[in-house]
Amino acid sequence: MRYAQLTLISLCIVSAASAAMAKDKEAAKPMDPQAMMEVYAKLAAPGEQHKQLASLAGSWATKTKEWTDPNKPPVESAGSAEMKVLLDGRFLQQELTGQMMGQPFSGIEMTAYDNLLKRYVTSWMSTMGTGIFMMEGAASADGKTITLTGQHPEPGGGFMKHRAIWTIVDSNTQTFDMYGTHPGGKEWKIMETAYTR
Repeated sequence: MRYAQLTLISLCIVSAASAAMAKDKEAAKPMDPQAMMEVYAKLAAPGEQHKQLASLAGSWATKTKEWTDPNKPPVESAGSAEMKVLLDGRFLQQELTGQMMGQPFSGIEMTAYDNLLKRYVTSWMSTMGTGIFMMEGAASADGKTITLTGQHPEPGGGFMKHRAIWTIVDSNTQTFDMYGTHPGGKEWKIMETAYTR
C-alpha cells in the first residue's frame, strides 16, 4: 500500500516537473527577428510616465532634513537641484548640490521608467562614496507617488535596506522621504527633502 502511494506521488511530481519544463521551453522559444524589432521599437517609445518625468525638468530649491540617530533631532540644510531630460524624453537627470552630514555635497541621479520591466529605476552617484546606489519600484494608481526600494553595503558588513517615497505633489512641489534599516534593526526615517520652484 505504501509502495503504491509512494509510486503515485513520484509520478505526480515527475508530471508536474515535466509540465513546468515544457512551459519554460515555450517561454524561451526564440522570437521572429522582425517581430522582436517591432516590440523593441514600441518599448523604446516614451510614454505617459516619461512625460511626467519630463515635466520636472528645471531648477529647484531644496530643504533637507537628515537623521543620523532616530532619537535625535534632524540636521537641516538647504540646496539646489537642476533637472533635465535626456535622450529625447526617455530619462531624467538630477544634479543636486547642498550639504550632507555637515559637509559640502553634490550628487547625480538618473531616473528611468522601464517600459519592459514596467517599473521605475534610479541610479545615484555622489561625493559621499564611489559606488552607484540603485533603487527600483512602482507608482501609485494616479502616478504621483513612487515607492522605491534598494540596499547598499555597510562598512561593517551586511547591507542597509532602503525604502523611499517620492511624491510629486504638483508642478512646483515634490518630496523625497528615505527610510533605512540596518541588518537586524528596525526601519527609521533617515532623510527627507522638499523640492520647490
